[in-house]
Amino acid sequence: MTVTTRFAPSPTGGLHVGNLRTALHNWLFARRHGGRFLLRIDDTDLARSEERHVDSIRADLAWLGLIPDGEERQSARFDRYEARFADLIAAGRVYPAYETAEELDLKRKVLLGRGLPPVYDRAALALSDADRTRLEVEGVQPHWRFRLDHEAGIEWDDLVRGPQRFDPKTMSDPVVRRADGSWLYLLPSVIDDIDMGVSHVVRGEDHVSNTATQLQMFSALGATPPAFAHEALLTGNEGKLSKRLGSLGVAHFREIGIEPQALIALLARLGTSDPVEPFADPAPLIEGFDFARFGRAPARFDEAELAQLNARIVHQLGFDRVAARLPAGMDAAAWEVIRPNLSTVAAAADWWAVVEGPVESPAPAEEDRPFLARAAAIAAAIDWSADPWHALTTALKAETDRKGRALFLPLRLALTGRDHGPDMAALLPLIGKDRAIARLSAV
Repeated sequence: MTVTTRFAPSPTGGLHVGNLRTALHNWLFARRHGGRFLLRIDDTDLARSEERHVDSIRADLAWLGLIPDGEERQSARFDRYEARFADLIAAGRVYPAYETAEELDLKRKVLLGRGLPPVYDRAALALSDADRTRLEVEGVQPHWRFRLDHEAGIEWDDLVRGPQRFDPKTMSDPVVRRADGSWLYLLPSVIDDIDMGVSHVVRGEDHVSNTATQLQMFSALGATPPAFAHEALLTGNEGKLSKRLGSLGVAHFREIGIEPQALIALLARLGTSDPVEPFADPAPLIEGFDFARFGRAPARFDEAELAQLNARIVHQLGFDRVAARLPAGMDAAAWEVIRPNLSTVAAAADWWAVVEGPVESPAPAEEDRPFLARAAAIAAAIDWSADPWHALTTALKAETDRKGRALFLPLRLALTGRDHGPDMAALLPLIGKDRAIARLSAV
């Protein structure tokens, strides 16, 4: 068996962080087993689906490096759905129902008022051919339900949740097609999974009840169902499902300078027993990916943790991976100097501005003015081809008896305008002799 997974977003909006996690886990599992990762665009809702969202989905996956091995679109497969739908009607597994939404809502309220579960009563199955004809003559168009087999128990061994059991007698026959002829999610997804050879369905735990009904659909269509892994959903820092997570997508992460490697490193292990580590290369994440490591507790997504992880990723990135995003004139040597002080690649521009100047340095204390003037004179005399920082500070220490903070801080402030930053021994050669002398003299 070739392991085949699929990511199946609806192009009615952009991907959010929960979608990205699902896509990533499908991709990691497929790569772990040498299999295929497929993209399926679930665009059966023609009224709400937009091509710009399809383009956005593809671009977001590409940014993360999750390149599908194939793509399908549900809107191109309506003929296939019609054919399998006809098979199910002939087999008595799909039937028309004529209740209006208001009638169904009233039935649910009555059952709930009696303390009973709001399960559909299958009243449509009691209609005669004459009843159905009369309703359709009256202009009532049916919606269609899949008839669950009440005698066949529903069981599967979930790769995350373990053994699962559902009693079909306690479940409503699901609606699979609306009265206007449009499809709901359940049946087309099953038909696609069969035709695409999907071996593993990886999705959120909010789909568990869908899986229970879909397992019977696989059986009714004569197919062996895939394995299922239902993952705990993401939560925010407040400890509950966060609406804000629904707004965090690739555009947000790119805007704040998050590297795709950082997002992958975090999302790959959220919800597992494994530590989150700053892998700039996904190979270790692929090698260690295992649904047995996932727990059932909600996985907490923390942007502060992502930011810290991002900084650690940035510190590993080679010049060739960031060169196109660096300011003009900044070369590999400069990147090596500035990189350890960055939390995002974009911040390199701030430090390059410090190198090239001009800088605004705070006014020095009165006792530091003679010290800086002497530093300017020494800077003009030392050999800049070797190690100008240590030549400068060694000479100043010998002349002034200053050491530690009193020696180094006034120099850093005058040269960079900041009280922290990259190692001055590495930064000073980038600033250069003329700019250094000018800055030390200016204060």
